[in-house]
Amino acid sequence: MNSVEINGVLAYCFSTRSELIDYALSEKKSLIALNAEKILHANGETREFINANIAFSDGIGAVWALRKKGFRNAVKIPGCELWLDIIESARSDKTFYLVGAQQEVIEKTVATLQSEFPGIRIVNYRNGYLRNGLEYQDLINDIVLRKPDVVFVAMGSPRQEELIAQMQEAHTAVYMGLGGSFDVYAGAVKRAPDWWVRNNLEWAYRLMKQPSRITRQIHLVKFAWMLMTGRY
Repeated sequence: MNSVEINGVLAYCFSTRSELIDYALSEKKSLIALNAEKILHANGETREFINANIAFSDGIGAVWALRKKGFRNAVKIPGCELWLDIIESARSDKTFYLVGAQQEVIEKTVATLQSEFPGIRIVNYRNGYLRNGLEYQDLINDIVLRKPDVVFVAMGSPRQEELIAQMQEAHTAVYMGLGGSFDVYAGAVKRAPDWWVRNNLEWAYRLMKQPSRITRQIHLVKFAWMLMTGRY
C-alpha cells in the first residue's frame, strides 16, 4: 500500500474509499483522519500512534501534501462519510460498537442506523461522557466481552485517540475516531451544504459559521506555506 512520511507522519494514499475500506478491514487497525493540523502539530507520542495505524487524507491539507509527494491520485475522504460507507460495506458480516456524544444523540444515531441499514448488528453503545477510570475500564471490559469487529468513537481529539489506544491493547478490531460525526448524523449539528463540500471549502463554511475557529484555520495557511516552500 502506497504511503509516505510528512513531518514524520506516515500518510497513506488511497484513490477510492472502497480501497481504504478493504485495507482497513483486512489490517484491523485504527483509521486516523489526517489533516493539516495533525501533521503540523505531530510529536513523538502522536506520531507513534498514527504510524502504527492507517492515516487517510480526511482534510484538503493532507491531500495537498500527498500530491506534492507525487501521489497525483490522492483524494479527500471525509471521515464523517467514511464510517457510513464502512457500515454499508460490512454490515452483512461484521459487528459494530459505538461510543460518543450525548445520550440522546447516541440513542438517535443507533435508531437511525438500524432504520437506514436493516440487519446491522450493533452489539452495544454508550455515550462519550466517561467520568472516571472505573467507567473507562468498564467500557474496555465490555469491548473485550462483546468482541466487535468495528468500533466507532466520537469524542473529539485527542480524547478519542487516547481511548482507542487503550481499547486496541485489549481487543483487536477496526477502530475509527469520528469527532462530531454522531451529532451530524443525528441532526444535532448541521454539516456544510453540498457545494462547499464538493469544492473542498467545508473548512471555510465552518469558519464563517464559527469565527472563533480562526486560530485553528490559520494552521491550514501555515501548512500550505510550508508545502510551497519545500519544508515538507
